[in-house]
Amino acid sequence: MNDEPVAHGPMRNAPEPVPPARPPLAELLTQVARGDERAFEDIYDRISPAVYGLIRRILRDPAQSQEVAQEVLVEVWRSACRYDEHRGSAHAWIMTLAHRRAVDRVRSEQAESDRQARAAASANATPYDQVSEEATSRLESERVQRCLQTLTELQRQSVTLAYYGGHTYREVAKLLSAPLGTVKTRMRDGLIRLRDCLGVEW
Repeated sequence: MNDEPVAHGPMRNAPEPVPPARPPLAELLTQVARGDERAFEDIYDRISPAVYGLIRRILRDPAQSQEVAQEVLVEVWRSACRYDEHRGSAHAWIMTLAHRRAVDRVRSEQAESDRQARAAASANATPYDQVSEEATSRLESERVQRCLQTLTELQRQSVTLAYYGGHTYREVAKLLSAPLGTVKTRMRDGLIRLRDCLGVEW
């Protein structure tokens, strides 16, 4: 029988060190509400993948999803003091912010698409053909030119490019290096002045 003692190294069979427990999100939000940046960094590391994942499922577009996810996390930093643990978990509160932001972005994109569609329909419905046809059939060419000269430079260029050159509002804005809203306003005002000068009823 072997009675020799078994050698034990200083670290042999020693238990692995247990990492310190991570504080719950609710506690971190309380710290963030007091301006604790390290607590926010912890929240960011723990929750950002889930936030991005939820937003990506709604928006589909990776770039927009990243942008909205950043907005959500900034909102967490700014509004942490509004979190009420009696109304739900911190995780659910943050994910609700993410869902709301994503839905808002979808609605905003849809609203912008609708506005562009209405603008395009309005542009197509603008009776510029009637102006040009009636001007050429009922009025002399010189009168048209004289009326155009009563417009401002931007009005005249906008009207000429859009209604005689066939360019869209956006193309006119690009050609004139002017904001789209400015071009639309000047074009509307110019058409009113042109209509009054020519005596054309629209």
